[in-house]
Amino acid sequence: MSIASVIGLAALDSGLYLKQSEVHGMSQRGGDVQSHLRISDKPVFSDLIPIGKGDLIISVEPMEALRYKSWLTKGGWIVTNSCTMENIPNYPQIEEIREEIFKIENHVFFDADAVANTIKSPRSGNMVVLGAASPYIGIQFEILEKAVRTHFLPKGTEIAEKNVLALHEGRKYSKYQD
Repeated sequence: MSIASVIGLAALDSGLYLKQSEVHGMSQRGGDVQSHLRISDKPVFSDLIPIGKGDLIISVEPMEALRYKSWLTKGGWIVTNSCTMENIPNYPQIEEIREEIFKIENHVFFDADAVANTIKSPRSGNMVVLGAASPYIGIQFEILEKAVRTHFLPKGTEIAEKNVLALHEGRKYSKYQD
């Protein structure tokens, strides 16, 4: 939810049009949360992304990235944390998941939890993943950084700055950097 909120804030701050849709499912019990964000320099008329038309899938869990890969357009990106949340029976082996993700030409697959722990901010893994996805969003990094501060500032300056640091650390894992 924080990833979608930050991207939404940054899109609006960039003067872009935005439509957003969220599905929470059983998130209170470890289930997935799905957000569709449609961002454009022209008016957007629908909040849902059609199958095969998504430019980017950002995921904090690799199995969830694969669950939604049918939404990805040819040439689109998957950016995902490699750490699993094994909350179902018969969860596939990480090697199998990795192999499937690596079949997608444009992917970033890395241990965002380890990066968050390195900066002593274990709850910032989502912002680490967002940082890795940042070159593929189409919004200036400085505006994303400002949006992270805006989103987390109600929780205190220290938490906001830890999340900004997480964004910067995650950016190092993207395939293309400014």
